[in-house]
Amino acid sequence: MQKSPYIFDVDVAGFEQLVLEASEQQPVLVDFWAEWCSPCLTLAPALERVINGHEGAILLAKIEVDDNMKLAGHYRLRGFPTVILFHRKQELGRFSGARAGHWIEEWLAEHLH
Repeated sequence: MQKSPYIFDVDVAGFEQLVLEASEQQPVLVDFWAEWCSPCLTLAPALERVINGHEGAILLAKIEVDDNMKLAGHYRLRGFPTVILFHRKQELGRFSGARAGHWIEEWLAEHLH
């Protein structure tokens, strides 16, 4: 499968620029996930379909938590996956656990309008 231009990996070093600064232009969804987390692996394809469906109106930043515990701690994440929506450098909402694509669409519509 071809990698989407709207989905990218980010780490502690790039978070400020790639997530917070970028969120000034458009919403950025941040997926905090882990390799060992089966709900994370279940959520990923649904998130990717939703983001690709928005064709760049919303970006998806993926953060592997084992390598970026400092960020997970900063946002007080208790479980994974946790997805946080940023817009204009502010957190607009978050959810945890695997969700279906239609649920994610409704959640985004609720938080962005």
